[in-house]
Amino acid sequence: MAKDLRSYLEDLGKRAPQEIKVISREVDPTFGVTGIAEKFEKQGEYPALYFRKIKGSKLPLVINVGATYQRLAWALETTVQEMVERWAKGEQGALPVKEVAVGPVKEVVLKGNDVDLSLLPITTHNALDGGAYIAAGVSLLRDPDSGRINGGIYRHQVHGKQTLGLMINPANHGNYVRVRYREMNKPMEIAIIVGHHPAFLMSAVSKLPGIGGELEVAGGLLGENLPVCRGETVDLPIPAYAEIAIEGIVEPGAVKYEGPFGEWPGYYMMQGDRPFITVTAITMRRDAIYQDLFNAHPEHQILGALPRMGSILRRTREVVPGTRAVNLPISGCGRCYCYISIKKRAEGEPKQAAFAALATEPNIIEVVVVDEDINVFNETDVLWAKATRFDPAKDLIIMQNCLGGHLNPTAHDYTGLGKGVLQTKMISDATKPLPPIQFPERAMVPTEVIEKIDLSTGVEEFTGF
Repeated sequence: MAKDLRSYLEDLGKRAPQEIKVISREVDPTFGVTGIAEKFEKQGEYPALYFRKIKGSKLPLVINVGATYQRLAWALETTVQEMVERWAKGEQGALPVKEVAVGPVKEVVLKGNDVDLSLLPITTHNALDGGAYIAAGVSLLRDPDSGRINGGIYRHQVHGKQTLGLMINPANHGNYVRVRYREMNKPMEIAIIVGHHPAFLMSAVSKLPGIGGELEVAGGLLGENLPVCRGETVDLPIPAYAEIAIEGIVEPGAVKYEGPFGEWPGYYMMQGDRPFITVTAITMRRDAIYQDLFNAHPEHQILGALPRMGSILRRTREVVPGTRAVNLPISGCGRCYCYISIKKRAEGEPKQAAFAALATEPNIIEVVVVDEDINVFNETDVLWAKATRFDPAKDLIIMQNCLGGHLNPTAHDYTGLGKGVLQTKMISDATKPLPPIQFPERAMVPTEVIEKIDLSTGVEEFTGF
């Protein structure tokens, strides 16, 4: 049986049942689902939440699946310590999709007047959101020039029973595809996949060179060729073991008012006239599970951070083979700060590594490059290196008017014409100089002593003298 959302949830339930909470009472899709998720969050808990009854729909809903690195590591069958390395290897070992005649996602087929988005438990997430949004849908588009399939997670506001909004980051490949169709004055087909294995969702966020390849990366991460079948009304591959697929057409030049929406920086961002989708078909399993994502909260940041880290690690190693680790810390929303550790072999390599990271992820504001003895997942360790190995006079590079992340409030559309946003970027080289320059040694207990210590025996809690 192919891996999918159900296989993951079943495995999670056996491995760590405390990681899933089941909500049996009926919950309102407007703030009810996310209200419960935020209530847990305020208690310092981030469980996956399975809702059996959503008001107005017959379908159950799951949210917060990707709200912890531990659950994402399990999805990749690895540990938190090894998950970025595992991602980079999975991305590099992409597998071609496997064409199948049909799959569970085609058990129910709705076309024509039967298409009705209100059948789905689409939620309104945060107080000032412009309405109900599909937040965890993977959009598939065909590049008209190469024919390659591009995948990405975008936001889709419900405008009506057969109409959805479409907002794509201008720097994303999906937007290049959309603009190309508009230049050709041709309608663009789209398929939104709702409900699949976390590895599938994360593959759509990976930062790949060139347009397309996300479905193949999903196969590499899953360790099996992703089964796909043909769309009902669009010429696009539909993952056969998805829960729900929404097919539609984007007409060139047609717009509707969309937004605002709580975005990953934690602010309501972007509203105005945007393209929209006319839905032509909905297909799903008979007992489909609707998968949601808690936008502007940890799930939004964490689910997007791990794929980016893996992509940056792989791309940076192509330039600086001594790259050891990459972290996009949650202190920077999993997007804005990037910590890279390297085994430096030549002066200037830290800048090269940083340039590769900045070229891979436009949302990064600052890259801090440290030596291999620094744990990039320990922010105190990184800041210690910056405090003691970084001299702003010679180790800081500031670059103005770089392509930025359009959802960050610090980004600016300097043209005023919606032609892209610009930001100032920084590179901080917090690595030690290479010999013959002498630099003090770090004060540490001998490594061989630490490795021999076993804390599982002979250590007890203090109960008094």
